[in-house]
Amino acid sequence: MSDYVIGITGASGSIYGVRLIRELASRKHHIDIVITPAGKQVMKEELGVKDFEKIDRLGLFKIKGNIKIWENDDFEAPFMSGSNTPEAVVIIPCSVGKLSAIANGISSNLLERMADVAIKERKQLILVVRETPLSLIHLENMVKVARAGAQILPAMPAFYHHPKKIDDMVNFIVGKVLNLLKIEHQLFKGWRMR
Repeated sequence: MSDYVIGITGASGSIYGVRLIRELASRKHHIDIVITPAGKQVMKEELGVKDFEKIDRLGLFKIKGNIKIWENDDFEAPFMSGSNTPEAVVIIPCSVGKLSAIANGISSNLLERMADVAIKERKQLILVVRETPLSLIHLENMVKVARAGAQILPAMPAFYHHPKKIDDMVNFIVGKVLNLLKIEHQLFKGWRMR
């Protein structure tokens, strides 16, 4: 069984998912990964990934042996069942389309099913929603999944840590996810009054 299941959707910000996977794997956690078809398209555009057959060998995740990548239509993944749930499921970035499917209990593919299982089994589900502006429908879907037990962590970086590079802003969001997972990190310094 995996420690964590990470989903990457077609929302912009696939670097968030990649960085989280690197951080978890560097701590020797086993990670199962699901990348939606739209997620693959965005990763091609944003990160230059061209060959998803070799993605785990291309150095993108910079790890060996701790990950397994599943196709989004593979319904034989062990975490499809409530009898084999991971510690947590994180969808990072989470598109508002996936948010909508999860909010309405739709399980038409592996990513949606893993979120559905996390909710029904009362496991930790973190959705790093990446969209702007947000419509009333998006906000209502966030409320719906939060009421069902999911944690919403919008990809909204802070600036009190004085980010100098995009990496600093990515680290802030990934650090916030690690905080929710109760995993110590040094990705950013917490708020301090001056």
